[in-house]
Formats: sequence, structure tokens, C-alpha cells
Amino acid sequence: MTTVSKLSPEQIAKARVLVVGDAMLDRYWYGAVDRISPEAPVPVVRVTRTEERIGAAANVAYNIVTLGAQASLLTVVGDDEASHQLETLVAKTGIAPYFGRDARLKTTVKLRVIGRQQQLIRLDFENTPENEVLASQSATFEKLHTQHDAVLFSDYGKGGLAHIVLMIAQARAAGKVVLVDPKGADYARYKNASVITPNRAELEHVIGTWSDEADLRIKAHNLRTTLSLDALLLTRSEEGMTLFDAQGELNVPAVAREVFDVTGAGDTVIATLAAMAATGMSLRDAVPIANRAGGIVVGKFGTATVSYDELFAAH
Repeated sequence: MTTVSKLSPEQIAKARVLVVGDAMLDRYWYGAVDRISPEAPVPVVRVTRTEERIGAAANVAYNIVTLGAQASLLTVVGDDEASHQLETLVAKTGIAPYFGRDARLKTTVKLRVIGRQQQLIRLDFENTPENEVLASQSATFEKLHTQHDAVLFSDYGKGGLAHIVLMIAQARAAGKVVLVDPKGADYARYKNASVITPNRAELEHVIGTWSDEADLRIKAHNLRTTLSLDALLLTRSEEGMTLFDAQGELNVPAVAREVFDVTGAGDTVIATLAAMAATGMSLRDAVPIANRAGGIVVGKFGTATVSYDELFAAH
């Protein structure tokens, strides 16, 4: 049985994490579904309530501050209504915001329409940031990363991390723990990070399918060595998670509980891992805590967070 270390709130309060990546605005429209449309075979949703939450990299940062640690958010947004709403919501959380603005950029919005307790459709509004804005973010990063204990790159493939190779090199040269939530098939851009945290589908996309655990072990360690990573953390839903590092493997079983919604669970896992690593805790000690956090958050609806008390309640 893997033991879970416990930190005091005071220890966590000193931890500083810089989150860099694509921030989004999550919109939820809730409504009653009483009939099918006469125009097409789709349900008619009579919207009765709307809600807005911060998503993607902003949600990662929110998870960090909810735990009681300090988080800064470096991101690129547009100069539109969604960006100002995102900034307003972020300002209420205690996250220190560093927003690059590009009037030509459409701030990413994910609109989810919910009826009868389930998601009926998701609409995405987005485009890609300009290189000039991304370059200015690199200059801000140079100043910021030295003031933090850990740097977390939240890659959602929206173009906000075009300079990630240089940023990882700078952070590692400064002795920082560097964590990456990866996206896409080009993992070479994450070379020299401390740890990357792909889920099963994301890792298969890069190393191919594996026939058994022995095959996975070989492929995962080969990738870790090729990319010069300290560790690779594979999140495996109901199978828990596996850490591959120089010592071998650490398997942590899933925390048994009812799964209500997996939205944002990956955000919670890497945010918790980063907050723990920022206190100086080893990845091996941090993984069971991150696993516990992921188990708690899937019992909540939508992009959610976990508090210090929830995480350490049973300990």
C-alpha cells in the first residue's frame, strides 16, 4: 500500500508555481429538455441558467491556489469580451495573472450545453496567437520563472507554447522543477523537462499501443531516456497511475469512488503534483497525493478543484 505524505498548510502556502499555457473560458448553459425540434431530430434546450468558469491552464492555476499554494498564470488571450470575463474570474481566485493580449486573437471559449444532467453538445471558439505576442511572453517568462519553485506547462495545443523548448531550458538551468501536461505527437519539444503527465490515449499517440505491462515499461523508459526526462507519469483512469523514473516504476491504484465527471481531472493531477514538488517533495512522494486529488475531483461536475482539507482529510 502506498503511503501518502502529509504537508502542513504553512508548507504548502510557501510553494510558488508558475503556470504557462493556453487559458480558456468554460461556459455552461443549463436547461430543460422537454421536446424534439420540429426543424431537425435534435433536442430543444430551454436555457434556464448559465455559468462561467476558468478552464485549461487557468483551471490548473486555480487548482494550485485552491490547495493553498501560490500560482502565477502566464498566457496569451485576445482583446475580446471572453478575455475580459476570463480576467475578471481569474482576479477573484488569488492567481497572479500575466496576460499577453493580441487583438487578432479569439480567446478560446468552450461552450457546453447541459440538459437532463448530461452534456448535449460542446461548441469551441478559437484561433492561434501571433508570433509577436508569444515572443513578448518569453521575455516575461525570463523574469518570472526565477521567482517560482516549479514551472508547469499546460499544453492544450492552441499555440500558446511556441517557445516551450527555450522556456524549459531556462527553467531547468535555474534549478526549477519543470512539469508538462503534453499534447500532440511531437514530444521532442518537452525534452529535458522534469516530468510529463500523458494519459493513456496521449501516450499511445506517441509510442504506439503496448501488448502488456512489460512492453509498456520498455517503451515508456525508452521515451523517458530519449527525451532526457527525470520521470514520465502515465495517468490511467480506473487503473490509477504509473510513474516511470530512474528507479523503475511506481504503480498507484485508483482511489475507488463514483466517477461523475472526468473533465479537468488531468488538470487537478498535474496541479497537485506541481504544488507538492514546489515544496521540495520528491515526485515519488507527490504522485500518491496527486492520485488522491484526481480521485476526489472526478466525483464533482465540470472543471473542479480540490481543497487542502479534502485532500488530507483522512490523514
